[in-house]
Amino acid sequence: MTINKLYQNTLNKFDEICKIPHCSGNEEQIGKWLINWAKSQNFVAKQDEVGNVIIEVPAKGNISSNQTVVLQGHMDMVCVKNEAYEHDFAKDPIQNYIEDGWMKAKGTTLGADNGIALAIAMAIAEDQNIVHPPLELLFTVDEERGLTGANFLKANTLKGKILLNIDSETEGEFTIGCAGGKDTHIELGLTYEQLKNAKMIDIKIAGFTGGHSGIEIHQNRVNVIQVFARILNHIGLQNEYRLVDIKAGIAHNAIPRDGVLKIAVNEAEASDILHKLDNFFDLFLEEYINCDEDDATFEMNIQDLENNTVVSKEDSQKVVNMLMALPHGVAYMSAANPELVETSNNLAIVYIEDQKLKVLTSQRSSSASRNEFITQKIESIARLAGAKVESGNGYPSWQPNWESELLRKCKEQYFELYKKEAKVNVIHAGLECGIIGAKHDGMDMISIGPNIRTPHSPEEKMEIISVEKVLAFLVMLLKSL
Repeated sequence: MTINKLYQNTLNKFDEICKIPHCSGNEEQIGKWLINWAKSQNFVAKQDEVGNVIIEVPAKGNISSNQTVVLQGHMDMVCVKNEAYEHDFAKDPIQNYIEDGWMKAKGTTLGADNGIALAIAMAIAEDQNIVHPPLELLFTVDEERGLTGANFLKANTLKGKILLNIDSETEGEFTIGCAGGKDTHIELGLTYEQLKNAKMIDIKIAGFTGGHSGIEIHQNRVNVIQVFARILNHIGLQNEYRLVDIKAGIAHNAIPRDGVLKIAVNEAEASDILHKLDNFFDLFLEEYINCDEDDATFEMNIQDLENNTVVSKEDSQKVVNMLMALPHGVAYMSAANPELVETSNNLAIVYIEDQKLKVLTSQRSSSASRNEFITQKIESIARLAGAKVESGNGYPSWQPNWESELLRKCKEQYFELYKKEAKVNVIHAGLECGIIGAKHDGMDMISIGPNIRTPHSPEEKMEIISVEKVLAFLVMLLKSL
């Protein structure tokens, strides 16, 4: 099979993946599909207790070494859609298409993060003309919500001591390290009261860019939860209000881009507050005039207040104080590399359920102590507001090995193929390599991938020519290992 045919087979595989539901936590169908594919190819395949799939592919051709190489990616995707787009991720296929050299999806995330890894590994495994050592295809579950599959992978499960993770998003870059992370859950109990002579203002914000909270946290993207906090604070300076409902954010690693806020105000003041909010939003957008936020929409309307039931005045103020205080964005840049984010937080999700305000924050850092510090800061803010707070165990950073033999080989092969140096970097996003490596002594690892832009949002797109370049590099590299 030529590279062009390998490339076409890869895209065909990805098209098939787009037809199978595989949101985080719903990977059962795609897991079965992978197992059935492996059986059709006469490969040995198994699934562990949490659903991770491991497929053994025999060596092909005349190779100098018989050491097993692991090709690794995750099965799940972040499922986000434009508010007006009708789509049920549990059953509807992703409508992918190609435009101006980029693959995109109609109204939803594309899922190239990380469906393209599955497609690449499968196409390589099928190709009878590619020379390669024994392969293990490791496809993990629930990476996007907390690296669940990697965390539950049993120690020494893999035979291979070389791991090629295909979850990076810039072709021509080799990632050899990443940040660690930790999530914090906050729960603030709310008291309710009856309010007479009131109207409800229903506020909907949609269409901000959002994006990946690791890769794009430094790009000054709007966080809708922060917008809501500022709206509540702005109203409270001159008018009384009561919180009715708030909801924004969909995943710990996605910057919130849409949301709904409902507040109760004095009936006589409702129109005036509506006008003030419209002016406030115009001023707010001026702060982001040079950002990619042109498609943002801000809708407001006055409605009758059902049941006259609202969050109490005191607790409404607690909510706004806590949301105003919780950090979002970059906390520290790396001292060793000023262009790299060291520590950040994503104010990720907020909603009301069972008379409780629930908030999820997601911290990242390449420094374990700094990650603990920002987590403790968030916990302190929550406690000051009278909320319950619990932080998870998190996942470790992947410390770079600049003397890696695999890195040396990759740089050598890339230069030979493309006559230019590949970039080597450490990223602020979380990758599964650190967890997998900690469970397999002596594992030499690197992460690569095609060009993917704005993952975790409906603007996600993948450059198709970069897929072909990654394939050509992998074919050459596998032959040399």
